[in-house]
Amino acid sequence: MAKSVLVSNVLPGEALALIPGDVTVDYNESQEALSRPELIARLQGKEGLVCHIISAIDDEVLAAAPTLKVVANVAVGYNNIDVAAARRRGVVVTNTPDVLTETTADFAWALLMASARRVLEADRFVRAGQWQRWQWDLLWGADLHGKTLGVVGFGRIGRAVARRALGFNMRVLYQDAVRADIAVESELRATRADLDELLRESDFVSLHTPLLPETRHLMNARTLRLMKKSAILVNAARGPVVDEAALARALQERWIAGAGLDVFEDEPKVHPGLIPLANVILAPHIASASSDTRVAMATLAVRNCLAVLYGKPPLTPVP
Repeated sequence: MAKSVLVSNVLPGEALALIPGDVTVDYNESQEALSRPELIARLQGKEGLVCHIISAIDDEVLAAAPTLKVVANVAVGYNNIDVAAARRRGVVVTNTPDVLTETTADFAWALLMASARRVLEADRFVRAGQWQRWQWDLLWGADLHGKTLGVVGFGRIGRAVARRALGFNMRVLYQDAVRADIAVESELRATRADLDELLRESDFVSLHTPLLPETRHLMNARTLRLMKKSAILVNAARGPVVDEAALARALQERWIAGAGLDVFEDEPKVHPGLIPLANVILAPHIASASSDTRVAMATLAVRNCLAVLYGKPPLTPVP
């Protein structure tokens, strides 16, 4: 039987070119997510699905696609997929780790540095014609060098963020359910701490934990109040790790100095309390959005899909 794949959203040509001619491709060349009825309809008879995080692949969708063998997510995260339901039905789920690690770490640092030095505020100040003269006390920010960085979630991306802190001679604290090897701690000059201690002592906190039941709203009113009033919070992990209503209040009432967010609880919606605030940077989920990395993610997803269809182990299955 001829192999058949649904590519549910736009992919770069380099990735599409990997699909052999004997595979039938149903390609939705659009940035918009397929509606649930259309997604189910177009999955009929398909063995493979290559999708973005905007596609919700839950038990209902999986049940309606009995021929499906693999769901290849073009992302490192996979909270858009009911992995347990897929396993019950014998459907392999894959993601795209590693290829976006360094790019995402770069962007976390971009948010951290722009927040610390108030870069967006400065840009708006100049564009508004408010810069009339040099001022001694204009837009004072915070130094990074020699300060304490707290990394919550010490996986690939968290460690890449910590590695960059070495260049700023920062003290690094990390929180993770599993302690890193002593060699890793030594290389990155990182010390494990519990979350409360990390929040109390860090000048900058960068979130890189997966979204799990125990990490949903990990940053809430209680934990935000533990942070220094001068501290800055960065989230390039998953939106629901932060209680946005509590964060909006924390920024308004200056429990903390600032924040940089690339992800949100209910994307693309943003809590209305955050929108008018000058002390938060809001980015539209672009931490992995370099041209090289996005092509690499799409290519890996296609390779994962093809591997399963041709009876081979996927390169990066979801554990």
